[in-house]
Amino acid sequence: MVKVGINISGQQARLAGQVEDLGLDSVWAGDHLATNMPVLDVTQTLATAAAVTSTVELGMVMQIALRPAAWAAKQIGSLQTLSGNRVQLGVGVGGEWPDEWAAAGMSLAGRGRRTDDTLKALPSLLGGHATRTPDTNVVIRLTPVAPTPPVWIAGSSQRARRRAAELGDGWYPAMITPARYAEGLTEIRDLAAEAGRPAPRGGLQLFGALGTTTDALAAMLNKQYSLPFDLAGQILLGGAPAQVADRINEFVKAGADHVSVVAAGPDWRTQADLLAEVKALL
Repeated sequence: MVKVGINISGQQARLAGQVEDLGLDSVWAGDHLATNMPVLDVTQTLATAAAVTSTVELGMVMQIALRPAAWAAKQIGSLQTLSGNRVQLGVGVGGEWPDEWAAAGMSLAGRGRRTDDTLKALPSLLGGHATRTPDTNVVIRLTPVAPTPPVWIAGSSQRARRRAAELGDGWYPAMITPARYAEGLTEIRDLAAEAGRPAPRGGLQLFGALGTTTDALAAMLNKQYSLPFDLAGQILLGGAPAQVADRINEFVKAGADHVSVVAAGPDWRTQADLLAEVKALL
């Protein structure tokens, strides 16, 4: 059965218990230092959610190249320990907001390579082994030991798909049509098979305004991400729960087994209630 999660902001983290009570499977949060919208630190947001839940998975799409490799591992391991190992680690390369990289003292150039290097070092760093950091060339041993969480590679570019095949446990794109999703997941699994790796799982992030129209959401995504309006009609979730379930099932048929929804309706609590109704129809 497909797992269904919902994205939370820092202000909604204390409501994660409602998500658990509704029977949803996960809460997810994004990772930015500064954008044109208010944003809190992703690991602190999810640590707050962990404190008021006991079973839901805690997902984040982390820009691990935005910080030193050892610090990224420390944040991930700390959240694993605090949550009882419920972390789902999404990994993206970002780049939409160059100023946050400059402010962090990290170069935009080479962030893909740094992402790959950190992912390769992560099991050793989290496992408490003496590890030479790929970026600073320092040997360090991190404690306490924490299991490496499932790694979901975000993005739909050719490099992201190859990264998912080579280093990921799953693929986690966003703003993609069911047809492109099916093509991408097939390619990733073929590449993984060639490399002798298990077939990565299929996940994705969807945007929706449940119980209403998606007009305002489409306008916002067009302004913020230049999403074409004709494409918005193919990928956004809107309308009654049955309509939303039908749209999600298009991705399930294409191979998805974990879907997280960025709910942009007027009331987040109502959006969570409606998403629980959607899950029951899948």
